[in-house]
Amino acid sequence: MDLTAAGLVSRVVRELGSRADELIAEVERGLRRELPELWEDPDIARMAAENIADHIAAGLFGLEHAIEPGLIEPPPADVDRARRLARHGTPLGTMLRAFRLAQAIVLDRLLAEMPRFTEDAELVSAATRHLIATAAAYVDRTSEQGVVAFQEERDRRLQWRLSMVNEAGVRIGTTLDIARTTQELADHAVEYFADLVTVDLLDAALHCHEFPSEGPLVLRRTARASVTEDGPEPGAAPQELHICPDGSPEARALVTGQPAKHHGDTAAADAPGVHSALVVPLRARGATLGVARFCRHRNPVPYDDEDLLLAQEIAARAAVAVDNARRYSYARATALTLQRSLLPRGAPRQSAVEVAYRYLPAGDQVGVGGDWYDVIPLSGARVALVVGDVVGHGIHAAATMGRLRTAVRTLADIDLPPDELLTHLDDIVLRPSGEASDDVDGEAAGDMGATCLYAVYDPVSRRFTLARAGHVPPALVTPDGTVELLDLPPGPPLGLGGLPFEAAELELPEGSLLALYTDGLVESRDHDVDAGLAALRHALAQPAPSLEAICDNVIEALLPNRPDDDVALLLARTHALGAGQVATWDLAAEPAAVARARSDVSRQLSQWGLEELDFTAELVVSELVTNAIRYGRPPIRLRLIHDRALLCEVSDGSSTTPHLRRARVFDEGGRGLLLVAQLAEHWGTRHARRGKTVWAELSDTAELPLPAFT
Repeated sequence: MDLTAAGLVSRVVRELGSRADELIAEVERGLRRELPELWEDPDIARMAAENIADHIAAGLFGLEHAIEPGLIEPPPADVDRARRLARHGTPLGTMLRAFRLAQAIVLDRLLAEMPRFTEDAELVSAATRHLIATAAAYVDRTSEQGVVAFQEERDRRLQWRLSMVNEAGVRIGTTLDIARTTQELADHAVEYFADLVTVDLLDAALHCHEFPSEGPLVLRRTARASVTEDGPEPGAAPQELHICPDGSPEARALVTGQPAKHHGDTAAADAPGVHSALVVPLRARGATLGVARFCRHRNPVPYDDEDLLLAQEIAARAAVAVDNARRYSYARATALTLQRSLLPRGAPRQSAVEVAYRYLPAGDQVGVGGDWYDVIPLSGARVALVVGDVVGHGIHAAATMGRLRTAVRTLADIDLPPDELLTHLDDIVLRPSGEASDDVDGEAAGDMGATCLYAVYDPVSRRFTLARAGHVPPALVTPDGTVELLDLPPGPPLGLGGLPFEAAELELPEGSLLALYTDGLVESRDHDVDAGLAALRHALAQPAPSLEAICDNVIEALLPNRPDDDVALLLARTHALGAGQVATWDLAAEPAAVARARSDVSRQLSQWGLEELDFTAELVVSELVTNAIRYGRPPIRLRLIHDRALLCEVSDGSSTTPHLRRARVFDEGGRGLLLVAQLAEHWGTRHARRGKTVWAELSDTAELPLPAFT
């Protein structure tokens, strides 16, 4: 019976089929030699070996039984294996090349066997063509199916990766807290493609310093997440500082800025039991912030290049969020430090009022504001109480607050009445808008605005004089426990200009409590101002052993959580200077009144037990009364106040302010105020609606500076 080409091929295949194991081994050796990457991973290597055996068996069966190429069934697991290669990250070209290499090895063996079965060259040639056509058709069809499955899996994985990155953009960086941001990164990675994640940030980066050019790399473990509670434990504990060893994967990633995959012992260096790890630096805006380590110990599939790319994309988004958080934290800390440095560090010594105060910065999401308070001792044993609030948040608001507080203290030092002081302060707020240029960075200087409440208390008359510029009204607690909000003329906020401010005056019994505060205390997202004011009145009405306790009660009642806005609270309990501490004399506008004034002062100091100040006080009073008689106008009044120091005041009806000058050698006058300035701890002039008062504060340390007058 004559052989056909198909029959010859069938006989050769049947003969070779008994040695199929040898053929399979030969194909495997060829692929190991040409495509070593297929054999690096044990699971992929096992799958490749199975795939070789299945395809050779299917191909030989089809050739032996002369089945049409389009009807030869590929192995049932072929499509799933193509998908596994795609999931593993094996390049498509590697899969197609494996098909062609295996085809070439099998064809070579079959073609080498044909001459043993016939010497007919034409038949061998025809069988060769038939064999090549059948093998090519089979390989083309199986390759096409594999490519379709491979691409579908790749597209699915790409879609999954995009969704992962998009979800990371939503879930990572929800706040401006560095620790929470890094923990969000770790939690997100553990949920999808890692068994253990650690995030370490450079301690220098956390403090906004440059990358250390020399010395060890100090890291802080800011986040950790694991799929199991009993899994491998990394070396450093959360929030612990540790040194990054030179030459470690983390050190190389930090120095080079390049991510890397690690398998085996290298991956398990920091956490025993880990078989695969990704080390990815966190970089944003050209700065290296830290490093993230993604590990697998429960998932047997090692990380591939696509996993590394995914980790890079997620880490890049997290790095931007971390950088935003650290920049915000640094700016907030700077503004808070600036603001606290500009606020009073302690209450000044004075007898008019007993004070207690609190300052609470807003929550982290809002930023430092411009709230401030101040207690300013004034002449005549009086005291000024100030509370203000600058519009906005951040360093600009803190700096503006410092400017306004300094301005208030300067204006208070010249004893301006509250309404006039606010008028001058309004001009100060308006002035930067005229100086601002078009290229001002950040918040425009012209947008600055503020509110302020300024109150002056006189313990001699027990009278409060108050004025406010758009500020919330103060609360008054009388000695019998009654709480009321003072109905003061509102006044416009500072920065509007052109509108007047009005002052209100009221007399208070000794022991009254005045509460000054900013709107952050009574206004919140949870309730309106009226509800906050009602809560404030209720808190102030509660009995408490001290002003400090009252402060605590108010804060606890109105701000159980972190406030939405900055809060300043100033409590002042009034004291009074009784008649035994104040002495007043009306003087005639004649030279003889000077001697009588000296005599009255000496007698009064003896009653107070201040004989050691007798000589100094007589000199000062003599000079002040002489000036009032010579240069002022009636009525002239002398007042002594026995407080922490001895206060001497001479009032007259003239508004002319005396000035200190240095007299020349032959001048008959001009030395009086110089003498007063040398003898007094402090001295100055304050103006009233009518006339002025020249005052001097004396202490027992004052001595006559004789060298100054020789």
